[in-house]
Amino acid sequence: MTVVVTGASGHVGAALVRALIERGEAVRALVRSDTRALQGLDVDVRKLDVGDVDGIREAFHGARVVYHAAARITLEAVADPEAERVNVAGTRNIIDACKRQGVERLVHFSTIHAIDPNGHELLAEGGGLPYERSKASAERDVVLAAQGDLDAVIVSPCAVVGPYDHKPSYIGRVLLMIAKGLVPATVAGGQSWVDVRDVARGAITAAEKGKRGSRYVLYGKWRPMRELATIASGIVGRSPPRFDIPTVWAQRFAPLAERASRLIGQEPLFTKASFDALELTPRQIDPRARDELGHDTRPLEETLRDTYEWFRERGLVSRGRR
Repeated sequence: MTVVVTGASGHVGAALVRALIERGEAVRALVRSDTRALQGLDVDVRKLDVGDVDGIREAFHGARVVYHAAARITLEAVADPEAERVNVAGTRNIIDACKRQGVERLVHFSTIHAIDPNGHELLAEGGGLPYERSKASAERDVVLAAQGDLDAVIVSPCAVVGPYDHKPSYIGRVLLMIAKGLVPATVAGGQSWVDVRDVARGAITAAEKGKRGSRYVLYGKWRPMRELATIASGIVGRSPPRFDIPTVWAQRFAPLAERASRLIGQEPLFTKASFDALELTPRQIDPRARDELGHDTRPLEETLRDTYEWFRERGLVSRGRR
């Protein structure tokens, strides 16, 4: 039977599709428009928006497992109606289509940022920034469905990094800036960096072994931004950042950086949301993914080397630098 991946053109989706193909799965890949991540792969590609109720239902026909990785990732700080439309209403459409088509299991991709940093519960209703808020709301709907008549599990990746980053992602853009020598300083704080290929592996294992209605945090190795940038700089032959900017200074700088990006027609990278996502100390991670799925992740150094090699193969980073 077929497995379906929504958001198959995204960073996680591209890695997941490849991992499923390697296992011999027949993959139906749903994308909104961009198919670069799927070129050359033996998959059934369908261009669909998660708001297309009839199209989603038809695409799920005969599916054994659905991996719902489609999402609107945003660094907006106030409101983002598209995040509500895609992440919340879109997930409800996915749940409905799974029920109607008799899908055996839904694996829903949430995020560590939908969880309160001081505990293991979801952010309170209306809490957090637009992306976090929308993902928490969607996760509540999935949990409710799992308590009813849909077999569903949730995977919550931490900060994803790695190859197959076609668009590229926010952290992918930072890595490219480091390769060009455009990051003289970093902001205080860090993340639990997890390789996208280990996220894909964790999601597949969750589909096979995960307990209905459970959330599995796919964690990585916590490293401060300064250390990540230093490792990356060494790989591309650049001088590492010289100092950290205190978070309070970065927050004051964020509105100016956002306005400057929009003036030149670029999506803002350094925003209040991106700075808020950094943690001054590692948060406590639910060990369920390790205990029940055997989740682990490779060293960050390996991930960054492979990411830069992938960028080099596509001409995004000079091969002259090592």
